Amino acid sequence: MRLEKILLDHCERTPDKIALVCGDRSLSFGDLGRSIRSVANGLLARGVGSGDRVVLYLPNGIELVEALFACFAVGAMAVPVTTRLTFKELAYFCDDSAARIVVCDSEQAEGVAEIVAARPALGGVETGPARPGLEAFDALRGPDAPLPAIALENDEGMVMYTSGTTGRPKGVVLTHANILIQHGFMNGVEWRIGADDRYLVVTPMAHRSGLGRLMNATMLGGTLYIFRTFDADRVVDTIDAAGVTVFGMVPTVCRMIMPALEKAPERCRSLKRIVVTGEAFPVPLKERLIELLPWVELVSFFGMTEAGCVTNLSQTEQFTHPSSVGRAAPGVEVRVADPETGEERATGDVGELLVRCGRPGAFTIMKEYLNRPEATAEALRDGWFHTGDMATRDEDGYLYIVDRKKDMILSGGFNIYSKEVELVIAAIPGVIDVAVVGVPDPIYGEAVAAFVEIEDGADGPSPEAIIAHCRETIASYKKPKFVFYRNELPRNAVGKILKQDLATLARQELEARGDLTARDAPARAAVSGGAA
Repeated sequence: MRLEKILLDHCERTPDKIALVCGDRSLSFGDLGRSIRSVANGLLARGVGSGDRVVLYLPNGIELVEALFACFAVGAMAVPVTTRLTFKELAYFCDDSAARIVVCDSEQAEGVAEIVAARPALGGVETGPARPGLEAFDALRGPDAPLPAIALENDEGMVMYTSGTTGRPKGVVLTHANILIQHGFMNGVEWRIGADDRYLVVTPMAHRSGLGRLMNATMLGGTLYIFRTFDADRVVDTIDAAGVTVFGMVPTVCRMIMPALEKAPERCRSLKRIVVTGEAFPVPLKERLIELLPWVELVSFFGMTEAGCVTNLSQTEQFTHPSSVGRAAPGVEVRVADPETGEERATGDVGELLVRCGRPGAFTIMKEYLNRPEATAEALRDGWFHTGDMATRDEDGYLYIVDRKKDMILSGGFNIYSKEVELVIAAIPGVIDVAVVGVPDPIYGEAVAAFVEIEDGADGPSPEAIIAHCRETIASYKKPKFVFYRNELPRNAVGKILKQDLATLARQELEARGDLTARDAPARAAVSGGAA
């Protein structure tokens, strides 16, 4: 069963119903179906077909939906990339996926044109008027004509990149079944959502949480309201005017929208469900949200790109088990096991969280990492996906994440892998070594703090220079907010950097200076003569 077939069936059954709304523009299901077939035929005319990859470097908008489903319709694999990532990161994704075409917005077209010019096998398309080296999106459109059948064995639909401990992002290959089972079936049953709902997405649809709401709406036949950029007052206006019933968010969005809700919570009377994922959802924030919107059912879940939705936590459970990520979603098996042997731990003991849901690629577990058989074999053992998260489980089946084996920071719902940031900073002249840790942030949940090792007596690069280099090399949300300098980083007997010690030290110093709540320029700690 294919994603484009389900959406195109909705387009035939309810052609006059509004499918997408973005700003002042809206598209009916009938018009959306015609547009998807048109763009798909344009891709076919340019030689894009089964197994090819198309990078979608697009902000939230109708064109992203059109291009995504057009890729599905010709058997190609879509590679959605958030525009918050840099052109250097984009170039890596184009090369690693061996993309045939990259589609971008006009705001990013100049940088994309340079990438395309350096790669003769890569074509470029932009959503605005074409500039040299790129083709206009409207020129890509072909006839609204029937499309060729896709072979049954071609089940790969999407590649979503996720970083890891090596610092090099890996492409997660998701099948049509992976996406459909989770967002069309499991979410629909578990959250009681469907065709009559009106969905709101404010986070990037190229990211897992935003993509989930897009797929909920398109697979279930509902109407999707798309925000290109976040604005709290406009969000409340849209909920009020459009009668939005399902709102997906990360805790950061909840914090940012809270002042607007405080002013007029009754304007959100249409809301039935709020779905939250991302970093830990603080209990006081949950309590205030439910106090303001008592008629709304709040559900949260723990998930990841490779494994989909792993656990759910209902509104009642938010307070009976506030520190838990919930119990396994129906049909999902979980184990808390020894990371090396896979032997299950006793109730209450800490182990690595393993997840299984049928054969990889057939239900919610990814099919593989793109062109990385060794990484795939390491992550998928006997059908179980090794998440890298350390967890415990109580006697009632509730799971608790206690540590991150993968050394990851969660900021604003985005995964930031320390190793990726460390590699970027380590390349700066004058830096001997670097360690990146997460520190609490009042808006984004966590912020990045970098400890930079420099030679005794040397000044090293300034915090501003380090942050500017990171901003140019990787996505802005990955750059450090705080930079600390040390002549020597603390290490254990075998030379491993003691990151927990650094995280504790960072919190202590920032609390002492009041910087944990400040939003000014990054602070620079005095160079220490010792390890700490």
